[in-house]
Amino acid sequence: MEKKLKFSETFENRVALADAYLEEGLYPEAIAYYESSLKDVFSKDFYVISNLLEAHYYNSNREEVVVCAEKILDNPKFRKSKASFLYALTLEKMGNAQSAEEVLRTFDAPYSSFSERLELARFLQRQNKPEDAKELYQEMVSEFENMSKPNFRQNRHLIKIIREELQALQ
Repeated sequence: MEKKLKFSETFENRVALADAYLEEGLYPEAIAYYESSLKDVFSKDFYVISNLLEAHYYNSNREEVVVCAEKILDNPKFRKSKASFLYALTLEKMGNAQSAEEVLRTFDAPYSSFSERLELARFLQRQNKPEDAKELYQEMVSEFENMSKPNFRQNRHLIKIIREELQALQ
């Protein structure tokens, strides 16, 4: 990717290199290349900003996560994206539990987003709302019982965790 970028300085090559750095956990490098990609017509590119937000999150740059989120909050793609989820977790870490809960609740839809809903249940426990958490765990367990076999197999590891955490709450 680095050779490709040296050969041809394009937006696509710069973003591809940033993506590779992000995937390898080299967050400062990813951040640098994403930021350098946000120029001219690409200054508001949703994909780049959401990945930049992710790199900042994993690099523990909370304020920068919020800055990135504010740039793409109005984009319809943001609502149920990974960037939105990481933004919610950042809000909680910054002490803004109410806003974090609002964002996390957008992921609470039946038969979907089990990882995010699991984190919402854990969040509710951290916020001393064990009954709300228990209700969410029970909803997910009920959904598992009515799930197709392929979906059940796909979510098997989450099902086990959710059942164990519900059991611990009871």
